[in-house]
Amino acid sequence: MATAIDARSQAHAMIDRMDATQASAAVLILEAMLDPFTRALANAPVEDEAPSDDEVAAVAASHEWLQTHAALPNREILAEFGLTEEDFERTGQTPLPAER
Repeated sequence: MATAIDARSQAHAMIDRMDATQASAAVLILEAMLDPFTRALANAPVEDEAPSDDEVAAVAASHEWLQTHAALPNREILAEFGLTEEDFERTGQTPLPAER
């Protein structure tokens, strides 16, 4: 049976054999594994609650609306809030402050 130290040594040896692209991918995987939110999300129970009547009606209404209307471009929705597509992209890339 392998110990934690053996596993760490094996992981280090494997990383040392990777090229830069592989190492970058490994870093992303390791970051995801160590991120508390990602870990919590991966361990969260599957949503098994049935949708409410209101939720079912809202989805049906949106499907019906799309039968007679064109979908709205994201830039138009953002403009209603005084935002641009660049604002939207930047928001998605800006890390949230660490929790205290």
